[in-house]
Amino acid sequence: MQKIASGAEERKIEVELVLQGGTIVDPSQGLHGRYDLLIRNGHIVEIAEKIETQDRMVKDLSGLTITPGLIDLHTHLREPGGEEKETIFTGSCAAVAGGYTCITALPNTNPVIDDAEKIKQVAALAQKAGLVRVLPVGAATKGSRGEEPAEIAAMVKSGAFAITDDGRGVQNAGILREILRQCRQCGIPFLEHCEDESLAGTGQIHEGAIAKKLGVAAIPVSSETVMLARDLLLARETGAHVHIMHVSCADSVELIRMAKARGIKITAEVTPHHLLLTEAAADGFNTLAKMKPPLRTEADRIALCQALADGTIEIVATDHAPHTATEKEQDFTLAPFGVVGLETAFPLLYTYLVKAGIMELDTLVERMSCAPAKIFNLPYGTLKTGSAADLAVFDLEREMIIDKESFYSKGKNTPFHGWKVKGVPVLTMVGGKIMMQDGRICKKV
Repeated sequence: MQKIASGAEERKIEVELVLQGGTIVDPSQGLHGRYDLLIRNGHIVEIAEKIETQDRMVKDLSGLTITPGLIDLHTHLREPGGEEKETIFTGSCAAVAGGYTCITALPNTNPVIDDAEKIKQVAALAQKAGLVRVLPVGAATKGSRGEEPAEIAAMVKSGAFAITDDGRGVQNAGILREILRQCRQCGIPFLEHCEDESLAGTGQIHEGAIAKKLGVAAIPVSSETVMLARDLLLARETGAHVHIMHVSCADSVELIRMAKARGIKITAEVTPHHLLLTEAAADGFNTLAKMKPPLRTEADRIALCQALADGTIEIVATDHAPHTATEKEQDFTLAPFGVVGLETAFPLLYTYLVKAGIMELDTLVERMSCAPAKIFNLPYGTLKTGSAADLAVFDLEREMIIDKESFYSKGKNTPFHGWKVKGVPVLTMVGGKIMMQDGRICKKV
């Protein structure tokens, strides 16, 4: 369809695409059914049971499931300084391969993203990558050393989405109180890695049977819960929005429930690995199951699944943390913490939570897309008319074996290599542009 702008005689091309025959699952609108979807110039303009296709491009998605694009609020892209592990471009490729249309760039890079100029640099690299929406996150303290607050207001002005020292918790309560006060003034969330270092010490895995068997230093549950309890009190005092990253244990779930019952402004996330694995995965000194916080007990895993299903924990986040093979092949005590997750999160959770009857598909989509957008005031996570055409398409019946060598991420450090899954991402669209189709990135890699 072509239109001529009056007066200026400028030609404007209206690109129209009908996605036909797919099942739309959009909890933001309460939609779950077979609909056509019309996209014009990068935006959704109509959803209906039948849309006229004459003079329009058509893409047949019969038998496939369309959801709002997935959103990950916990992504380590490693650039600058860790480009051998990941770059903003390779991480963006991994994201769209997994159905993600919006991710974060966390600040524990080298140098740490702790000022306005570095925020701008990350934004520029993301724009150059041109695949997925990347939200830069600023460090809470200078150099993430925990000694003094970073230039929070300046980073927010330059585009910082949130503030965190992820990789470390802010150990000093007085410094954290000031950070929370500034975050509230700036209207942005603080993302907290709950770990009391005096309790975690040199621990490698959860303080339980496997640590005792392997004879390695252990990380107690209290290293998470003591800091979480402190942060809840400071969140109540300051009125700041505190978001708890990678919750790992049942005791933390109970603390979060109590805080919400008291009206404290707190939200929380859980990772696929904490939902599906336990400390047993680290047996045999398996560095691919070494992460912080550590995998814990079966009782903790079940409590996390229940909390995600009932909404106590509102968000799934991957904590995508790529490392090189050489790093992960070191001695267990020397190998770094962390696993990758962007390319496997949805298939794993669809297979082992939805297909297993632990939660509904709509709930999973809500936790992976709509809830992150709503809670953090992002204009995504929906297929409502007028919204940007950020969406993912999944083949819920297609089966695949997770193969780390097929990842677009530079990081192959996954504990899920060889797992059989369904719910394969087959198309990812950002702003109406197809960025991934049938496993191929639609941009030169």
